[in-house]
Amino acid sequence: MSATLAAVVLSLFSAVAYAAAAVAQERLASRSPGSGTLGMLTRGAWWWSVALNASAALLHVAALKYGTLTLVQPLGALTLVAAVPLGARVAGRRVSAVEWRGTALTLIGLAALLVTASGPAPDDVLSVPQALAVAGTTAMLIGGLSRPGTRPGLRHATASGFASGVASALTQTVTVAATDRSDSLLSAQVVVVALLVAAFAAGGLLLSQTAYQGGLGAPLAVVTLANPVAAVVIGLSLLGERLQGGAAGALLALVGAGIAAWGVVTLSRSTPDPDPLPLARPQTLVDDDHPVAAVLALDAGSATYEPSLVPKQPNSGHLTSL
Repeated sequence: MSATLAAVVLSLFSAVAYAAAAVAQERLASRSPGSGTLGMLTRGAWWWSVALNASAALLHVAALKYGTLTLVQPLGALTLVAAVPLGARVAGRRVSAVEWRGTALTLIGLAALLVTASGPAPDDVLSVPQALAVAGTTAMLIGGLSRPGTRPGLRHATASGFASGVASALTQTVTVAATDRSDSLLSAQVVVVALLVAAFAAGGLLLSQTAYQGGLGAPLAVVTLANPVAAVVIGLSLLGERLQGGAAGALLALVGAGIAAWGVVTLSRSTPDPDPLPLARPQTLVDDDHPVAAVLALDAGSATYEPSLVPKQPNSGHLTSL
């Protein structure tokens, strides 16, 4: 198996895991919108979503070992593509025509990017001063985006995408440097950059959880677009990565990026019509300790209203209050 094919396959499995975690996080956030991030820490299902994110991250790290940032990071848009059928399945509805169109556009754009971004396995890494400069610049951007103001969900999603993209770029440095037998596994470069990876990965996760409290579509789309932008800028400017095909390849990459972004925006704006006669869900006992049952048993909104069973009192114009 070639390095490019291995990177694509690993990125595909990583995207599915990330999508499942995003759907779980959105359902948890919408179930308790006022609880905040600290409140989520007490929920067992939230920790299962963290486990999904961790599995996806490991697959992503493996993909970065075999593929460049310009190849692996745009494939993160597959997360949104995978989240569409997963979210529809959990919500008990069919995928809409708009969602199918957005999915097709995203896949077409990613196919064009795949042709131009494919190349040999990465062998260049960020130096410690470069990594610190990238981390400092990103921290200032995240601080500015996290300030109180309008549209906090989209700003937090943008900050989350930048944090995750930088974490991926730094992760590639750690992976390549750690597997290079010419230096120690615990060299200063590996240790310092690994600490930065942990900080930005955790920050990206918490920022995304905050962004999903207002819904999944738009914030996930913004994260999906901001993530590869940050990583590709680092790859092209600091790691010496190049697109295949010269000027024609660069033009194809721009067209593909535009089509993929169009598909992502289409997916984020899709609002499926609710079923006119929704079927009542049977009331069954759920084992909260089971990861799948704990997530799928959650309702997106609050509990449904049920009429009072207290009988009406004689000669009274209202129900008895308890």
